[in-house]
Amino acid sequence: MLLALATAAACGGGPNNAAGHSPTPLAGSPTPNASPTSQAGSTPAPQPVTGAYGVLVSSLSASSYTVALVAVDGKVAASAETSTPAVVSCANAAGAPVPEPVSTSNSRAYYMDAQGVVRFIAPNGDAGRATTVPAGTASRRSMFAVSPDDQRIAVIVNDYTASGASTRLYVEDLNGGGNHLDIYNRTGARTLWPIGWHGINNLVVAVVPSCTQGGGPFCCGIQELHVIDPASATRRFTIGDLTACPIVGPASPAGDICWDGAQSKVLNWTAGTVRSFAVPGPEFQLLSPDGSRVALVDNNGTSIQGASVSMAGMFACTWVDDTHVLSGGDPQHQPRLANVANGSMVPVAAQGDCGGRLPGGL
Repeated sequence: MLLALATAAACGGGPNNAAGHSPTPLAGSPTPNASPTSQAGSTPAPQPVTGAYGVLVSSLSASSYTVALVAVDGKVAASAETSTPAVVSCANAAGAPVPEPVSTSNSRAYYMDAQGVVRFIAPNGDAGRATTVPAGTASRRSMFAVSPDDQRIAVIVNDYTASGASTRLYVEDLNGGGNHLDIYNRTGARTLWPIGWHGINNLVVAVVPSCTQGGGPFCCGIQELHVIDPASATRRFTIGDLTACPIVGPASPAGDICWDGAQSKVLNWTAGTVRSFAVPGPEFQLLSPDGSRVALVDNNGTSIQGASVSMAGMFACTWVDDTHVLSGGDPQHQPRLANVANGSMVPVAAQGDCGGRLPGGL
């Protein structure tokens, strides 16, 4: 269960073999130019959400997958289905960990199809096509993060081989692909995922192993987070430490959590330690949006650190707001929405793993 949760944390928490390099700007100054992979379109203007929503992404093992937006009452506010990106591997020699093909802004959930088309849905019913990224193959995967204001998109394109991945990061306008900046590339045993944006001038990327054949808890997902300049890839802050205190849960607007094997540290977005608490064994840990609570997930279920609330059999994978957590599920395990103040739960009429929350700014 912990291994599955570590992999599910792809959109915001994870593993133990991540990168020890900092995003390095490309030689010379980034030069704005038109992107060959983006397309302008006429779409409704984004409307920031007035409530909070969790995102469930159904299994990517079928030819299509579904994205569902779940409100704090457990009801599905909107959903959409699209074709599933190709399964990617490291030359069939090892698995290539990848995040869910989904990103959230403060208004919409964006999701990618097999051809690299990025579409969106919103709780108010808005839906449309936003842009395109390089289409996936058996050895290539594009990953993306849309800025909270729906203006910019950061895209990482990974080409996988038996020895690792070739990583390219670019940032451009979401609508039309203008102001395109190629800001980073690297080849090696570790790569990056775009996790989200802290405001509109800080891009958050995760350091992860390029390829993996599995292992213990937190082997195969995010180990360290870098807050970088979206115009140059210059690293501003390092959140967690890939060997001394790896990240163990999804990113939150308040920061994230790392675990050194005995103590967990709540870290803010300038790498400051807000508080620490003892956790004797590996547990998936989720920081609430306001940073006041931590949900601890183990093989028995979910508990709230420092409180008496415990929810057996409920394996939370994201906070929806500061008092509600959402669990994923499949036909044998019903996803549920839980109130952490009293432990009450309601079933959710959707399936899948967590793909973030709305509003989506970090």
